[in-house]
Amino acid sequence: MSVVLATFLVVVCLFGSCFSLKYHSPSEKTYSYETKYFDQRIDHFSLTTDGFFKQKYLINDTYWDRRSGPIFFYTGNEGDIEAFAQNSGFMWDIAPQFRALLIFAEHRYYGESLPFGKDSTKPDPSKNGYLTSEQALADFAYLIQSLKKENPSYAKSAVIAFGGSYGGMLAAWFRIKFPHICDGAIAASAPVAQFDAPCNAFGRIVTADYALQGKGCANTIRDSWDIITNMSATDDGLKWMSEQFRFCKPLTKNDVTAFKGYLNELWTNVAMMDYPYSTTFLMPLPGNPVKQICKSMMYADTFAENDTRKINLKQIFAGASVYFNHTGDAKCFDMGTADDIGSSMWDYQACTEMVMPFCFDGKADMFEKADWNYTAFAETCKNKWKVTPRPQMANLMYGEKKLHGASNIIFSNGLLDPWASGGILKSISRSVVSIIIPRGAHHLDLRASHPDDPQGVIKARNIEKKYINQWITQADRDKDEDNQAWGPDDKSIIVG
Repeated sequence: MSVVLATFLVVVCLFGSCFSLKYHSPSEKTYSYETKYFDQRIDHFSLTTDGFFKQKYLINDTYWDRRSGPIFFYTGNEGDIEAFAQNSGFMWDIAPQFRALLIFAEHRYYGESLPFGKDSTKPDPSKNGYLTSEQALADFAYLIQSLKKENPSYAKSAVIAFGGSYGGMLAAWFRIKFPHICDGAIAASAPVAQFDAPCNAFGRIVTADYALQGKGCANTIRDSWDIITNMSATDDGLKWMSEQFRFCKPLTKNDVTAFKGYLNELWTNVAMMDYPYSTTFLMPLPGNPVKQICKSMMYADTFAENDTRKINLKQIFAGASVYFNHTGDAKCFDMGTADDIGSSMWDYQACTEMVMPFCFDGKADMFEKADWNYTAFAETCKNKWKVTPRPQMANLMYGEKKLHGASNIIFSNGLLDPWASGGILKSISRSVVSIIIPRGAHHLDLRASHPDDPQGVIKARNIEKKYINQWITQADRDKDEDNQAWGPDDKSIIVG
C-alpha cells in the first residue's frame, strides 16, 4: 500500500489532476489563436530514423510588431496545449506592451502531437523511447529555428520562453541548453531540484496549507485514513460509505485503495490550485479553495451522529464536495475515468527520467504513512513500461541547482505551492533570479491578472517584465554585434 500510494502521487498528481490535464474553458478570459502543425523530427540525437510527426502549435500575431517585436514562446507540458494557452494569461496580458508574437508549442506524446499515433501510448520502448525532456527541448529549438528560416520577419525576434510546472522546468532548461535560440526564460513553479529534495517535503507543505485554516482541518484529514480502512472492513461499513459519499457505483473492498488515492490527489490538487479567485484549470473551484474545504468540514451536518468515525467521514465528504461538486452539477461521486494520453504518458516519464521521490509519515503531514521504496517503484515501471528508471538523469543533463553557468532565468515560486519543495528558492546569480510569492499557489504569476491578486504576485510580474525587457534589449544588441563585418575588434585579445 505504501508503495502504491507514493507512486500514485508521483505519477499522476504532478502538475495536473489524476486524470491528466484537461481543458476546461475558463470563465475569466478566453484567448484566440491559429492552430498549426509542424513536421517535427522523431529523433534529434541519432541517425536511427528519419521519421517525422505532426507537432501542434498555436500562434497569435495580434500584437506583434514585425520589425522588432519578440517571440513569447510557451514550452508545452504534459497535456493538450490549448489548456496552457488559456491558462497562461500573463503572456497575453503583456504581449501588447512588448508587441510580441505568441507561440504555444505542444509537447510530444501529448494532445495531438503523437509520433506514432495511437501506438505512441503502448508500452513499447521502440515507440516510447523518444519521449524525453531532451527530445522535447530539441523540438522547441527546431521549431523556432525553422520558423525563423521560413519567415524573414521572425529572424530578428528575441525569444523569451515561458512555462509553468513541468513547462517551467522546460523553459529554464531550454534557456540552459539552447541559449543561442532562447534569450531568456520565465520558469514559474518549476521543481527542477525535486529529484533530490527530501521525500517528505511536498506533503508537509500541503499539510501546512490546510493547517493554516486551523489544526482541526489537517487533523480531520489525517484521521480519515485509518477510519476509511476500518469502516471498509465490513459490508455494513462499505454500504454506509457508498451512501454517504454518493458513489455512482457501490464501493467495494477492491475500490478502497483507489478511493484513498483519489482523496490524496484531491487534497494535493486543491493546495496547488489555492488561488484567491474561482478557477476551472483542473476542476471548477471557488476562490481560496483550501479555506472553503476546511470551512465545509467544520460546518458539515454531523449533529445527529454519535459515531466519531461517521462524523469524520461526513466532514471528509463535505470537504471533498468542494472539489468534485463545487458547481452542484455532479449527480454522484465518480472516481472512474477512462485512461487518456496525458496521464499514461506522464506515468511513463515518471518511470524514466522524472523520478521524484515522495513519502509521508502521517505525523508531520496529514497523509497516510507511505515510505519511498525505489526498488518496488522500479519494478512497477519495468512491469508496466518495460523500462528501468534513471533517477539521476535529469540532474546530469540540467544541473539541478548548480546553475552558476546559466543566465537570464527567473524561477518564481509561491509558498502555498507544494512544488516549491523542489524549486529554486535562492537567487543563484544576478541573471538567475529567484522570486518568492508568499501567498502564491501553483504558478499564480503565469495566470492572467485578476482584481483579487495578492500584492506579492503583482510585484512579481512587474519584476518579470523588467527582466524580460532587459533580455530583449540584450538580445537585440547582441544580434547587431553579430551582424557586424567579420574581423577582430578592440575587444579581441590579439597575441603573437
